[in-house]
Amino acid sequence: MKIKRNRFGIGPEVSLFTLGTMRAIESLEQMYLVLKESCLIGINHIETAPSYGPAEIFLGESLKRLNANGIKPQGNWVITSKILPEIEISSGKKQIKGILKRLGIPKIHNLAIHGLNISTHLDWALKGDGAKLVRWARDEGLVGQVGFTSHGSFNLIEEAINSRQFQFCSLHLHLLDQKLIPLAKKALKEGMGVMAISPADKGGHLHTPSKKLIEDCYPIMPLELAYRFLLGQGISTLTLGAMQTEDLSLAKQLINSNYPLKETEKRTIEAMLTASKSRLDKTFCGQCRKCLPCPQEVPIPEILRLRNLAIGLDLQTFAKERYNLIGQAGHWWEKNNASACNECGDCLPRCPYNLDIPKLLKSTHNELAGNPMRRLWR
Repeated sequence: MKIKRNRFGIGPEVSLFTLGTMRAIESLEQMYLVLKESCLIGINHIETAPSYGPAEIFLGESLKRLNANGIKPQGNWVITSKILPEIEISSGKKQIKGILKRLGIPKIHNLAIHGLNISTHLDWALKGDGAKLVRWARDEGLVGQVGFTSHGSFNLIEEAINSRQFQFCSLHLHLLDQKLIPLAKKALKEGMGVMAISPADKGGHLHTPSKKLIEDCYPIMPLELAYRFLLGQGISTLTLGAMQTEDLSLAKQLINSNYPLKETEKRTIEAMLTASKSRLDKTFCGQCRKCLPCPQEVPIPEILRLRNLAIGLDLQTFAKERYNLIGQAGHWWEKNNASACNECGDCLPRCPYNLDIPKLLKSTHNELAGNPMRRLWR
């Protein structure tokens, strides 16, 4: 069976699913088995980074072993790795050469700026040492195309896309958080590749959905619906952080499913969103963002989005995890939680839903606040 591939910027075409290597790092054997199964089901795209502990070392050894056994995907592997922003040129050169050595390859197909999250990162990439580093890597024939990953604001991501200096991007695109979908479509229209970051885990812990969400999405399982929603929007590829071969079963089922949403899928999504909204009744936050800016820099829409998920779909575990990551991840996530609200009321007249925002923030904090979390990798 011929496996479908999508365009990905100006580089080689990629499978609809991308193997993310952040989780298969307990042993070389774990990485090898996950990589082998990925190849057998039709995945040709691998996403890794020096920041993922021993991932690149394990990946390089696994690729060598698979090649020796004649196991490779149609058209061979396509690899994306990353460098952090704002590093000096000398350090950047060393990092790129280190990536190539660990992976055992002569050239990185896709090099991403890892975490283009604030304006100084973008300046570094477009005008500073980042631009010089990219120019050097291209002149040396060490990288194919250059892109970015971002956890930053809508405006920052839009500015990066509009610069036309990147050939692909990796964004948080989710069925249950659709605010960046317009930017993804804009990037696709510009000819960029678009990769969805962790639509299963960061998309709402959809690998372990609540009973309420399962009922609302019936007869389609929530994760399948989330994957199909993104593929139906034309997203180039979806990352899948597999820890074991069993984690790849749904990707195997959907490996060729980059067609528009079926009517049954559309109706199911609409019914699920309607049910969620009805449970919130007059406290539903429509994510219009008109409440911003907040004088205390409280990320009101994001906090109320977590409240929407916790109450509307009973995604308590996910909402608590994300809420307690606030203030613990630097520029990768929000800095202030709802306790920073001083009830100034500045947001109230701007809310088209007439929400009592300070009251909702306080109740959300009381419900979700717990032990501080940290990112999976540092």
